[in-house]
Amino acid sequence: MAISFTKSFALPLMLTVCSTIFRFGSSTVYNYPAAFNFGDSNSDTGELVAGKGFSLDLPYGQNYFNTSSSGRFCNGRLIVDFLMDAMDMPYLNAYLDSLGAPNFRKGCNYAAAGSTVLPATATSVSPFSFGVQVNQFLHFKARVLELREGKGGKKLDKYLPAEDYFQKGLYMFDIGQNDLAGAFYSKTLDQILASIPTILAEFESEVQKLYDQGARNFWIHNTGPLGCLAQNVAKFGTDPSKLDEFGCVSSHNQAAKLFNLQLHALCKKLQGQYTDGNVTYIDIYSIKSNLIANYSQLGFEQPIIACCGYGGPPLNYDSRIVCGQTKTLNGTLVTAKGCDDSSKYINWDGIHYTEAANQYVSSQILTGKYSDPPFSDKMPFLLKLKF
Repeated sequence: MAISFTKSFALPLMLTVCSTIFRFGSSTVYNYPAAFNFGDSNSDTGELVAGKGFSLDLPYGQNYFNTSSSGRFCNGRLIVDFLMDAMDMPYLNAYLDSLGAPNFRKGCNYAAAGSTVLPATATSVSPFSFGVQVNQFLHFKARVLELREGKGGKKLDKYLPAEDYFQKGLYMFDIGQNDLAGAFYSKTLDQILASIPTILAEFESEVQKLYDQGARNFWIHNTGPLGCLAQNVAKFGTDPSKLDEFGCVSSHNQAAKLFNLQLHALCKKLQGQYTDGNVTYIDIYSIKSNLIANYSQLGFEQPIIACCGYGGPPLNYDSRIVCGQTKTLNGTLVTAKGCDDSSKYINWDGIHYTEAANQYVSSQILTGKYSDPPFSDKMPFLLKLKF
């Protein structure tokens, strides 16, 4: 199967102008000098690859970066990349990636694939849980301030944030998916639902650490419809009675919905507590659910099947072989290949979204309709596209 290297794709909403400011609420405009991101593979720009010392093979990264060295679990750009574009800011470098002359003046990315809110265990994919990521940020901030106060600190202006950037910057969060998805391998649905308050208590505790360090602007994504990922459908959706009308695993989506309900309540609580700050909750679940439910009207052809994988329909996903890998299965040498046109697929590798889907999700985030508090209708949020 041939792999398409095209960088353009059709979407119903093609936005070509960039807004360099974000508006939270109806009366205040913020222009952020830097962004600090925390999360999992949905926003990892190379942290896990650098931290664990492995590489992603093509076709990862092929559609925009033309190389797998982007460290992104996608064929191109992530939601966080498009959001950086919208703020007219450079893509965030991974905290642990010391190669390629990283520049952290405009922020830093601590998100690592496989990360959880709860502390990592011996079997965790990533050792970089949310608490570890926050500690990395605290070390980063302390080291930046130390360097800038030393001799020659002025020479670092081009590479490190100014001191006030830590207070004025935007703190972005997209984490929690792995706490839920991973738990289904060993726990019942009732046990998973009962664990959500513990997960969110840990999340709140770490956010409080950032607030105590001067962070004031918080941008919090909820988690998406886990039951619509090919990986989860392949493992937990073999019984048709466990699937909803869109072919998604009902139990996984039920857990995601309850998690999001309680996360939203936590954000409302923090909005009341952080009276000198800004806490914005982004309903990623609704955006992604709408995309899956209305995929054909939005220019896509495949809502759940993986673009890059092995096995063919109905899912093109096999947990024994990852995208881009060649391996012997059942005595036959096979390759998990990319599809002909990734712009027609929502799912990239059974777990992560394609660049085309990420672009659509980003465009919807930037309308302001899926945030609490909502963006002002008077300030359109236009997404600059780079081809």
